[in-house]
Amino acid sequence: MPVQADLTYYYDGSFDGLLCCVFESYDKREIPIDILSASAAPQLFSGRSIPTDPHKSGRVLASIPQKIGAAALNFVRHAFLTCLPQKELYILLFLRLGYRHGPQVMNMLTNEVVNKLFKAVTHLNRESHLLKGFLRFSICNGVLVGEIEPKNYVLPLLTQHFCERYPEERFLIVDKTHGMGLLYQPYQARVVPIAGLELPETDEDEQVYRGLWQLFYDTIAIRERYNPVCRMSHMPKRYWKYMTEFGRPQDGAKPKLAAFGGKLLNPAAAEAQN
Repeated sequence: MPVQADLTYYYDGSFDGLLCCVFESYDKREIPIDILSASAAPQLFSGRSIPTDPHKSGRVLASIPQKIGAAALNFVRHAFLTCLPQKELYILLFLRLGYRHGPQVMNMLTNEVVNKLFKAVTHLNRESHLLKGFLRFSICNGVLVGEIEPKNYVLPLLTQHFCERYPEERFLIVDKTHGMGLLYQPYQARVVPIAGLELPETDEDEQVYRGLWQLFYDTIAIRERYNPVCRMSHMPKRYWKYMTEFGRPQDGAKPKLAAFGGKLLNPAAAEAQN
């Protein structure tokens, strides 16, 4: 029987590193009080540094689909991307349950560990789904650039969607929460650290197109059906910061809209300029 060890595991923050923590837990027949990334948290508590060993992580990785099922492996990979506090410890406890109960662990939703992870993964999937529609791109030096501040680490879940949607474009999606970026050029994509990246100011043409989009958004709105509570339920307010339609055109951008078609789309705005 494993014992509750009065120590913390410190690992390198990678998924393979976490699997090595699982290996260590079984090898030492102990359950740590917590598992922390050495780079994200100072080692203030008594603990043990767990080095990442490809052989050990490979053994654990192969055992999950064999003993718990492929669905459990996919679930654990997604759980690792969530913002759940102590997610590493919960993943360890989930795998221990899985090795004991087999594939049926995926249905043990009344268990506290399983329930917490399922809620966290549901939140991750929902956030990634919303960002597929809420992400807005701007053109910077000929590259499409979008910024997001997600709670979860969603870039791996966004990669396939945007690479298939813009296969011939060059784009960058900046995750400002985690200091990571999804870089794409035709048929090549990778997620890389970009902490401290400062994007250039948008040029004049980009400001014009932003003004057009904001004007279109305002024009199609039905004032009598304005319902901010309903809007926030479908489009949470924390996403608005990087959505073009909720910004305002820069000074001087609005008059230049006349160059597109010779007139403004909004009659009220046209009257105001006359």
